[in-house]
Amino acid sequence: MTHSPTPPTTIAPPPRTGYTLPVFACASAIAALHRLHGDRSPLTAVTLNLVEPAATADIPIEQVSCLSPTSALAITRSDPGDNLDLTRDTPIWAVVERGKPDQIEAIAILGGEGIGRQTNPDPTAAGQTVADQQPAIYAYARRLLHENLTPLLQPDEKIRVTLILPEGRSLAARTSNAAFGVVEGLSLLGTSGISQPLSAPGQLEAFRAELRQKATRHRCLVFCIGENGLDLGRQMGMNPDCMVKTANWLGPLLAEAGMQEVESILLFGYHGKLLKLAGGIFHTHHHVADGRQEIFAAQCANVGLPIAEVQAVFACETAEAALQHLRQLDTLNIQPDSDDAAGTTNGWVARVYGAIAQQIDRRSEVYIHAHSDRRVQVGSILFGRDRQIIHFSPTGSALLPQVLLS
Repeated sequence: MTHSPTPPTTIAPPPRTGYTLPVFACASAIAALHRLHGDRSPLTAVTLNLVEPAATADIPIEQVSCLSPTSALAITRSDPGDNLDLTRDTPIWAVVERGKPDQIEAIAILGGEGIGRQTNPDPTAAGQTVADQQPAIYAYARRLLHENLTPLLQPDEKIRVTLILPEGRSLAARTSNAAFGVVEGLSLLGTSGISQPLSAPGQLEAFRAELRQKATRHRCLVFCIGENGLDLGRQMGMNPDCMVKTANWLGPLLAEAGMQEVESILLFGYHGKLLKLAGGIFHTHHHVADGRQEIFAAQCANVGLPIAEVQAVFACETAEAALQHLRQLDTLNIQPDSDDAAGTTNGWVARVYGAIAQQIDRRSEVYIHAHSDRRVQVGSILFGRDRQIIHFSPTGSALLPQVLLS
């Protein structure tokens, strides 16, 4: 009898990292400044200091040209690595021009077309217009630009750097930026120049490895989808060693926690993400599934919100807008359509989010049992874009003391 040779085992390469948008914006600005200084040599790439981490990167330059004797333009294209990222291949422009006579700072950083605007925490603040709002160019992006451009300036030179994302406005319509107070474009956000492939399948194994390690030390873990949850959790006094970053891989990691015999899990995250779990969506990346309006409206109807208000919630473009609508109803003291939903003094925010949080807990426990044959207690804490807590589920309140630093 002959046997077919066993095919060699293939090991998938690790997910490829890329760079965040601020890196490409900075590379464009460096190239444009070189051209403004009279460098006419072919420029196909620039090397820049990432600052965070302490490393350099070589970024391809797609085009560079003088626009006038006092201004130059350069273009790069985003490469976020093996990420499900809608900014992949989007062009990033930087226009660098001589500073104006009344300019105080050596480098003025401006947001052009496609760079979002930061709204006020109270977007209805009297007298505020979009023109008054600051461009959504955050601390790391500004630091990156200053660190790389300052050494290139000539003595006493002042420049204006205008960053442009030609496709930013249309891409932003496919994001939840508005829920976080960024309108009319994308933000140059991030704390590092490296774009970690959190949505690539290979990254799931790294998350699983972290979970397995922490499960040997703690019976209760905190699941945080992203950096906002990790940072806010630390501010609240949670033990960082109990906290596990999940990105959008909540389903596989809930199942893994069950298989590692974790006793309880505290889901701590932005309500617009965790809301999906109430509808049975356990991979929360928007490329996979959404359904937030449908889930939110169904929960509103289930607790007796008047039908016209349920329709208004369903029409909201973001979960944050739906939350604000409920808060407005609480201010106006809108009552249920029937006596069936009456009998409670809780406002609509408390009623709806109470139902949502308990559904998140219940469906998560069922999911874990179905995929690991283990019973794990799950609680949830939901916060808003202002990083203020909206609601603790009863189980979430009970689990919180277990994960606080003593």
